[in-house]
Amino acid sequence: MSAMSYLFTVLALLICISVTDSVYKKKEDSLSDKVSQLTEWNNKKSVIRLTGDKFRELVKTPPKNYSVIVMLTALQSKRQCSVCKQANDEYLILANSWRYSQQFSDRLFFTMVDYDEGPDVFQSLKLNTAPVFMHFPAKGKPKKGDTMDIHRVGFAAEQIARWVQERTDIQVRVFRPPNYSGTLALALLFSLIGGLLYLKRNNLEFLYNKTSWGIGALAIIFAMTSGQMWNHIRGPPLMHKNPQTGQMHYVHASSQGQFIMETYIVMLLNTAVVVGFIMLNEAHTMKSDGRKKRIMALVGLGCVAIFFSLLLSVFRSKYQGYPYR
Repeated sequence: MSAMSYLFTVLALLICISVTDSVYKKKEDSLSDKVSQLTEWNNKKSVIRLTGDKFRELVKTPPKNYSVIVMLTALQSKRQCSVCKQANDEYLILANSWRYSQQFSDRLFFTMVDYDEGPDVFQSLKLNTAPVFMHFPAKGKPKKGDTMDIHRVGFAAEQIARWVQERTDIQVRVFRPPNYSGTLALALLFSLIGGLLYLKRNNLEFLYNKTSWGIGALAIIFAMTSGQMWNHIRGPPLMHKNPQTGQMHYVHASSQGQFIMETYIVMLLNTAVVVGFIMLNEAHTMKSDGRKKRIMALVGLGCVAIFFSLLLSVFRSKYQGYPYR
């Protein structure tokens, strides 16, 4: 190799090293700017609102060394998405818990994109419903598990925190603001019961009334069999509105979830069926003429047949493969 060739080779290597170093520094500067911008916004608000451009710049485009949780929602009143507002409240509780925790760092950011501020984001992700929770990892593209299945687990802050830990290995302990409504309601209930017992202190025979205790027991049974405890644990939405057709859905289409309105519907149907059986029993035991007995029996039989059929229709819509006929 001649001296001139050797000189050109060394010069080319130096240029490559210089270019590589320049590109690496540019990437470092770009990453530093992203983290600084997100941290500055996060210091002002727990949930960072992103437009379409900011979403592509800070969430989709590398380089990144941080994870981003994005809630895609539609909070404008004209969208009439009651579920979105409930999910937003739970998401804000989680984001505040992370922001004010001792583990807070620039490894994780909570953001949101509203449909009216970034419709192109919904189009690029091929989404036609809201709300949707997605995780965008520090490296690589989102996988199937990076989209939270809110229809199965709900969107309570604790459920979102558990999903975030599964995807990022970052534990967020949820701190809910104190809510004294339950305590006040319980105190009011005991006050009413105490006042009633005081007024009736000379006549407490109503405590031995079998009908009153039976009605109370049935109320508890109806509440439990309709899924009230599931609602308390999972925190499902009241109902769901299809953003495309505007149609309201009161019964969840899957056997893995339910709406609060669905609970009330099932409770009322169960109550109507039980009332029908009670009327059938009373028609048999009541001391009256045959005509009244037949009317009560027919009304009771009609309640059982009609409302039990409606109850089966609800289950058929959730378990579509089972022949409820």
